[in-house]
Amino acid sequence: MHLASSGRVIIRLTRPLEEGDYVCDESGRRIGKITELIGPVSSPFASAISLTNNVKKYVGGKVYFLDEPVIKRNKSRRHRR
Repeated sequence: MHLASSGRVIIRLTRPLEEGDYVCDESGRRIGKITELIGPVSSPFASAISLTNNVKKYVGGKVYFLDEPVIKRNKSRRHRR
C-alpha cells in the first residue's frame, strides 16, 4: 500500500474486490473505501479514498478486506424537542 500524489491510497490486491468495499487494519478499523480497480486482471491494484487523517501510518503495511457488511443507520431518526 502506498500514497499517490493525488491523495488516494494504492493497494495491491491478493483477491478480487469490488468498488465500494472497505479495507481495514488488523484491529478492524476502516481506513479506506475502494473507488476503482486498476491494472491487469492477473495482479490487480485498487485505488481507495482514505477514511482516516493519519493514512501515512499504514503506508507499506498490510490492510485487510472487511468481510461483514456495514450496518446502515436510519437517518430519519431525529431528536425531539
